[in-house]
Amino acid sequence: MVKYLGSKRLLLPAIVETVRALGDVQSVVDVFSGTSRVGHALKREGFQVLANDHNAYAAALARCYVEADAEAVSAQAAALLAELNELPGEPGYFTATFCERSRYFQPKNGARVDAIRADIARRRLPAALEAVLLVSLMEAADRVDSTTGVQMAYLKQWASRSERDLTLRLPELLPRAAAGAGRATQLDALEAVQTTPADLVYLDPPYNQHSYLGNYHIWETLVRWDAPETYGVAQKRVDCRERRSTFNSRREIGASLAAVVRAVQARYLLVSFSNEGFLTREALEALLSERGEVTVVEHDFKRYVGAQIGIHNPAGEKVGTVGHLRNKEYLFLVRVAR
Repeated sequence: MVKYLGSKRLLLPAIVETVRALGDVQSVVDVFSGTSRVGHALKREGFQVLANDHNAYAAALARCYVEADAEAVSAQAAALLAELNELPGEPGYFTATFCERSRYFQPKNGARVDAIRADIARRRLPAALEAVLLVSLMEAADRVDSTTGVQMAYLKQWASRSERDLTLRLPELLPRAAAGAGRATQLDALEAVQTTPADLVYLDPPYNQHSYLGNYHIWETLVRWDAPETYGVAQKRVDCRERRSTFNSRREIGASLAAVVRAVQARYLLVSFSNEGFLTREALEALLSERGEVTVVEHDFKRYVGAQIGIHNPAGEKVGTVGHLRNKEYLFLVRVAR
């Protein structure tokens, strides 16, 4: 899966074990699905997963890793990926924006992205199958990028991986879960919990000022394929200025999260949060206790890869010192009583 700020890779075993230990959970709603790493892991365990995220790239990841079943799409996807791997590069918007006006990818790989993405668009494939191809292309581009892991900046000198040739691979698709078919949606978080019934709701909201759209704007453009106007050295989509989440606001996150928590209709609520977030552990416990008994487990981890590398300006030059290299991740389990 793509390099991702806030990835729950290290926390996955604890999340899966928490859900499994409850014993009476069949279905899970992942309201802020991101890369769908959590949804993918829960699907592997046999749970029915309903993955939601308001960003287009995240919805594509969910359709691939949660909604698409291996037995239904693997063979056709593999054949199509073999065809797409043979396409020569054809420079277009992607190359001009992300390889010439900025330096995220080598032009040879940008031209391949342009050619492959245009071909996928022309085929007008069923949504799940198209998502598998788009995720394959996203992950292929991620393997040859020249960043520190986010798309706020690119490196001053080309990363060695950027010299490699872009190659598509079949994503790790799973068979349909024993508890039922998964589904991907692209709704506002509050609407998702109000309209998607399940035994357990999993919340992993944005928790500080870092916008996922701003950090992964290239993937949003790759999936939408809408050739937006861009701005700044990072060549961000102009709608990064407009599509702001209240969860990225210190002033608004409390009310927004409270509205989602109070709308939950499931028997269980599992919340992942960090001590780097705008809300304290005590504030979250107070909010969640409105819905029932709360259990909290604390995990200590290294911070995301960008923090390990350091603070850089848009030209890739190191400009500051990171204050700390470890953080605490919390898992709050609520047995909903009211």
